[in-house]
Amino acid sequence: MSVNWALPFDEKILPEDKRNLLSIEEYHKVHRASITSYQQFWAGLARELEWFKPWNSILDESSPPFYKWFPGGQLNASHMCLDRHVRTGRRNKVAIIWEGEPIDQDGPKQVRKLTYGDVFHEVNRIAHVLREKYGVRKGDTIGLYLPMIPEFPMIMLAAARLGACFTVIFSGFSSDSLAERLIDTDAKLLVTADGGYRRGSVIKLKEIADKAVENAPCVKKVIVVKHVGNEVEMDSSRDAFLHDIIRDVPQSTFVEPEKVGSEEPLYILHTSGTTGRPKGQVHDVGGYLTLLHATMRWVFDARDSDVYWCTADIGWVTGHSYIVFGPLMEGLTALMYEGALDYPEPDRWASIIERHRVNILYTSPTAIRAFMRHGEQWVKKHDTSTIRLMHSVGEPINPEAYRWMMRLVGRDKVPFGSTWWMTETGGILVSHTPGLYMVAMKPGTNGPPILGIDADVVNDRGESQKPLERGFLVIKNPWPGMPLTIHKDPERYKEVYWTRFPGNFYAGDYAVKDDDGYFWMLGRADEIIKVAGHRLGTYELESALIQHPAVAEAATVGVPDEIKGEVPVAFVILRSGYTSNPALDRELHEWVRERVGHVASLKQIYFVSKLPKTRSAKIMRRVVHAVVIGKPIGDVTTLEDEASVEEVRRAYLDLKKEIGV
Repeated sequence: MSVNWALPFDEKILPEDKRNLLSIEEYHKVHRASITSYQQFWAGLARELEWFKPWNSILDESSPPFYKWFPGGQLNASHMCLDRHVRTGRRNKVAIIWEGEPIDQDGPKQVRKLTYGDVFHEVNRIAHVLREKYGVRKGDTIGLYLPMIPEFPMIMLAAARLGACFTVIFSGFSSDSLAERLIDTDAKLLVTADGGYRRGSVIKLKEIADKAVENAPCVKKVIVVKHVGNEVEMDSSRDAFLHDIIRDVPQSTFVEPEKVGSEEPLYILHTSGTTGRPKGQVHDVGGYLTLLHATMRWVFDARDSDVYWCTADIGWVTGHSYIVFGPLMEGLTALMYEGALDYPEPDRWASIIERHRVNILYTSPTAIRAFMRHGEQWVKKHDTSTIRLMHSVGEPINPEAYRWMMRLVGRDKVPFGSTWWMTETGGILVSHTPGLYMVAMKPGTNGPPILGIDADVVNDRGESQKPLERGFLVIKNPWPGMPLTIHKDPERYKEVYWTRFPGNFYAGDYAVKDDDGYFWMLGRADEIIKVAGHRLGTYELESALIQHPAVAEAATVGVPDEIKGEVPVAFVILRSGYTSNPALDRELHEWVRERVGHVASLKQIYFVSKLPKTRSAKIMRRVVHAVVIGKPIGDVTTLEDEASVEEVRRAYLDLKKEIGV
């Protein structure tokens, strides 16, 4: 059933810089031209990369949906990020600014600034050791389980230099999850660290890695980066410290970049989802780098003088694409920060912007809502006026969070977009593109599809929905950066992404287009609450709640109901200065009904001080849902604070007791 969706906010904002401002009608005209001849369009962008050998054809469509971009072409990702820069004046330009988490009254205890020349030399030394001491060759896979330290991107680039595939496992995963991913990719070598800092505590990564390797016989050797300096057990027949094995490798060492086929794997990154074995998304080299080159220019308006900060972790695809390969390809200065954005005080993130004069900020809506909760005073302590462009990523951004960040950091004048993409897409596909063409912004929307991407919202039968009718997001044409397959499971790749709407890539997201053709993402299609036949996205309810001045964050889930099938309940964190009381509870219930409709009536509201979140700041709604319906919560090793689960459980049980349920 198609239901018109009331936009949570439809104010249009024009950026101060109007040098490339188009009307939405003009943008759609350019966009239509780009998708009409999309292969030639993407080939033009691919020619801006440095190829060792040109491709034989633009796109191999012989075995859909296993598309191959620029087959026959040869290039190297490490060469693209380093060699071509050190041949120019960028050799002495800062490539990476790294700030560690430990801090005192005098500032951060560790800050490292590495030039492109520095990174180039270290990557070559590491690549030399990987090849000569560990026998890493093209076709091999190595695993990385590391904190946010400069060695992380350097080891990725060293692997890419050799033509080896790498798989990154987020450093918040447990030993079981780590072992599972190492086994799936047949990783012969694991690179980890003695430990990492998180909220003042040391995460003992080597201990976790040791347990994982016991259950992953494919791993024959372990390299350990000494970062924290804690005591770790070392198996002399298997383990070695990185600083020991590269000590005698000269700074002048040069490893010729392997000529890698465009359609060959660069990395494998697993998506977990809520059910089933993790899906190892295999990304190629040529198509992936082409998409990153385009989006760094278009979406982030990358300029040579920029200091660029993506607040994600390299353990996720956002870090792969927009901390490592994207910004380094374009020769930017990329900022890396090791710890929590609000540690030890809520202004840590704002102090980093001020300290390093950040120009471009890429962060998450959940992080912004956490900033809001602490109050404006923390932001106002710091000069963030160097910011000239912002984007968000990870989930839909609520209009209230958008407006708060725009006012306090964007000064109500800088471009501020909400990007849509996923591990599978490799890079951004739906976004405002202030570096190319700018259209009016709207709080809460992701904007139109980027050039070359034919996106649509369809119903259950695959038919295009009219404006303001909700449906499922699909991509109707192949694009550079798309997966080659799911590792070891091509049939699952076809089934998950290409079967439901034949000929279209099914993203698994619920969305709506407005009258201007802007896309509004409503969250995962499996995060839909079905109330008496009506489909409500969790985002719709959460967005309505967060528009209330008392609410900082919210998570909504569905609970079984004998009459309606499901009804929504909400867990709410209040802003500083507000306290829970019956009057506010009634007000919030009515507030949601007024903004979403009577079908959205909340069964209960639970007031909490924290919600289960990953270390990348995403709310784990599956954990909240499991607590409410009394099912096992599953693996919570990626949680930022496991006490948040008990907070949710206690609030739920206390209210049930209070109302006599």
